Amino acid sequence: MNGKILIVEDEEKLAGLLLDYLEQSGFEAHCLTNGIPVVAWIRENTPSLILLDLMLPGRDGLEICKDIRTFSNVPVIMVTARVEEIDRLLGLELGADDYICKPFSPREVVARVKSVLRRAGSEQTIQAEGLTLDESRYRATLTGHDLDLTAVEFKLLQFLATSPGRIYGRQQLMDQIYRDQRTVCDRTIDSHIKKLRKKIAVADPDRELIHSVYGVGYKFEML
Repeated sequence: MNGKILIVEDEEKLAGLLLDYLEQSGFEAHCLTNGIPVVAWIRENTPSLILLDLMLPGRDGLEICKDIRTFSNVPVIMVTARVEEIDRLLGLELGADDYICKPFSPREVVARVKSVLRRAGSEQTIQAEGLTLDESRYRATLTGHDLDLTAVEFKLLQFLATSPGRIYGRQQLMDQIYRDQRTVCDRTIDSHIKKLRKKIAVADPDRELIHSVYGVGYKFEML
């Protein structure tokens, strides 16, 4: 078995479809269709990952996720049909590890589950010359100072810092940040980079971490 997956989804046909695909991929899958018993079930059964629908009868998915984070770091993938909620989910104040939008392919969900489990099982902290990126808490510090990043800024810095010196174009960076493939202006990345640089400058005025490569994109280097 690859792990125990809890599916919290009130659309029973969709829940059944996800259960079938996950079991075919070697997971032990369980379904709940109401939000009320979810927290108690998790406490008793300790799943490896939770697929948690945003809109549920009984209890809202966001409330459930916040409750889960008071006692567990189990990976949570939020599922939503409400595009207007994406920015809130990206904010990840609630402690979710990822999100996926309806409608979706069950194969995509299985791939995302495997990806999040791999990430959860790997080292979640990057440390380099005074910079610490803690993915489990979406917290970045530089020379001991909290950078107070948004989740989008954290993801951007983390992605760049994972491959120092490598140059990424705006489209590559957008593909990492906006995985729902919504249409955004490529200057959105420039705006995030600008805010990141300001926060880095506050923590360490003498250090530049994100460098522009004219006509190409951006790279991370601790010069």
